[in-house]
Amino acid sequence: MKVFQGIDELEASVGTHLGHSAWHEITQDQVQMFADATGDHQWIHLDVEKAAAGPFGTTIAHGFLTLSLLPMLAEEVYRIEGVKMGVNYGADKLRFPSPVPVGSRVRAGVELTAVKPSSLGYQVATRVTIEREGGDKPACVVDMLAIVVP
Repeated sequence: MKVFQGIDELEASVGTHLGHSAWHEITQDQVQMFADATGDHQWIHLDVEKAAAGPFGTTIAHGFLTLSLLPMLAEEVYRIEGVKMGVNYGADKLRFPSPVPVGSRVRAGVELTAVKPSSLGYQVATRVTIEREGGDKPACVVDMLAIVVP
């Protein structure tokens, strides 16, 4: 875990890879709860028998479920101390290059790409790559933005 003591230390690390989270298993129960919360009940996520005969041979996590793990995963990689708060500002680019079969384990790698002043404090940009253990392509790549208030 990389711990930054304020914005100055954060700015000094722009352009560096901050590390990886631990591996986390994606379960069918987790996929079901996400489907229930979002109303996305597509068979490829929930129907184990039908999905076994489908293109991936099993059920897969929703892309947005994979993305929604980002706060938990990134929290294991880095934190900024000496600030009042940080809030999600959005994303500039998001792709899901490969599926996440249920039972897979995923982790996030975080690269700090920019820190620049904003009206509330600082806009912090990271490129987060969520990879699947044993996968040949990332499951999710996203350029995330946050606002950090010193």
